Amino acid sequence: MKVSLKVLFRKPVLAWAFYDWANSAYATTVMAVFFPIIFHGYWSVSADPIVTTARLGTANSIASLIIAFLAPVLGAIADRGGARKKFLFTMAALGIVMTGGLYFLEEGNWVAAMLVYLLAGVGFAGGNIFYDSMIVDVAKDKEFDLVSAYGYALGYLGGGLLVVLHLFMFAKPDVFGFDNKFEAIRVAFVTVALWWAAFSLPMMFLVKETPTVDKAPRLEAIRAGFKQLAATFREIRALKTLLLLLVAYWFYIDGVHTVIKMATIHGLALGFGAVDLALAIVITQFVGFPAALAFGWLGTRFGAKRMILAALSVYVIVTIRASFMTDVGEFYAMAIAIGLVQGGVQSLSRSLYARMIPEGKSAEFFGFYNMLGKFAAVLGPAMIAATVSFTGSNRIAILAIIPLYLIGGTLLFFVDEKAGERAAAKLEEI
Repeated sequence: MKVSLKVLFRKPVLAWAFYDWANSAYATTVMAVFFPIIFHGYWSVSADPIVTTARLGTANSIASLIIAFLAPVLGAIADRGGARKKFLFTMAALGIVMTGGLYFLEEGNWVAAMLVYLLAGVGFAGGNIFYDSMIVDVAKDKEFDLVSAYGYALGYLGGGLLVVLHLFMFAKPDVFGFDNKFEAIRVAFVTVALWWAAFSLPMMFLVKETPTVDKAPRLEAIRAGFKQLAATFREIRALKTLLLLLVAYWFYIDGVHTVIKMATIHGLALGFGAVDLALAIVITQFVGFPAALAFGWLGTRFGAKRMILAALSVYVIVTIRASFMTDVGEFYAMAIAIGLVQGGVQSLSRSLYARMIPEGKSAEFFGFYNMLGKFAAVLGPAMIAATVSFTGSNRIAILAIIPLYLIGGTLLFFVDEKAGERAAAKLEEI
C-alpha cells in the first residue's frame, strides 16, 4: 500500500502531530527523566530506594486507574456532544497547570509531590484519548500508519530537544544561575508547562473536528454518552477481532508503559548516576525520531501487526538484559534498543486499531483503547512495586513484566486485520 510522504505536510496533519511534540515534553522531562530523580533525592529524600520505587509505582498506578475509569465515559460523551477537541484541551490544561505546580513543592513533601504528579498524569493521559481519536479527522484509512508514526516521531524530537536543555541545566546549575540541581529541575518543570501550552496552539486552530451526526446539547450529550457507553460495550463484544486486539494491547502495552515510567528509578536503584540516566533517555528520544518514521513506513509495506510483533521481541530481550546490568554503558545500549522500537509499537498499535473501529465513533472507541492501556499501566508499575517490596531486589522486579509481552504478542498473532476491518464496515451499515 503506497502512501505519499506529501501527506505529512498537510496543515491539519502537521498541526495534529505537533500536539505530540507539545506534550511529549511532559512524557520525557517529567515522567521519564527528572520526576523520578527529584522524587528520589528531594521530595522523598529520607526514604530507602526500595520505598521510593514502591511510592512512584503506586503514584503511576493510581493515575492510570483514574483515567482508565474516566476514558470510555468521556469518549462517549465527547462523541455525542461533538466536543472531542474541547475535552482534549480541558485535560491538557489540567496537565499543564499541575506540571507547572511542581515548582512550588518543598523538599521532603513527597505526599504533595505524588498528588500533583498524579493529577498532571491524568491530564496528560486524558488529553491523549482525544488526541488519538482525532487521527480520523486529519488522515484517511490508508494514511493511518504513516501519520500515526509521524506524531510519535515529532514527539520524540520535540521532547528530546527540550530535555537536552534540561540536562544542561541539571548538570551545570550554577551556569544558569540556580543554587542547586533540584532548583534547576523545578524550573525545568515550568518550561515544560509553557512548551506544552505553546505548541498545542496549532492543533487548536488548524484541526477541525468532523461534525457529529445527531449532535446533542451538553446535558443531553452527557445522558446520551452514558447510554452510548453501554451500547459500545455491546458493539465491542460483537466485534470479536477488535476485542482480541484490545486484550492483546492491554497486555503488551503494559510492559511498554512500565519501561517508560520506571526505567530511570530502576537505574538509580542500581547505583547509576542521574546525569548518565538522563543522557540515556535523551539518546532514546533522538533514536526514536527516525525509528518511529521508519516503523510507519515499514507498517505500510509489511503490515502493522508483523512490525509490532518484531518490536515486542526486542522488548523481551532488553528486559532480560536489564536484570543483569552492571554498568551504565549497558543502560545506554538498552536506551538505543528501546528507542528503535518504542515509537513503532505505540504508533502502529494506534493505526491498527483505528482501522477496526466504526466511522463516527472514534473518541468513544479510543476511550476504550486508552482505558485498557491505562488499566495495563496500573498492573505493570504495581507488579514492580509489589515484587521489589517482597524480594528487595530491583533486578528481579524488572523481570515481572516479561509475561506481559509474551501474552500480548501471542494474542496479537491471532488477530486477523482484514476480518476486523470488514466487521467494522458491516457495523457502520447497520
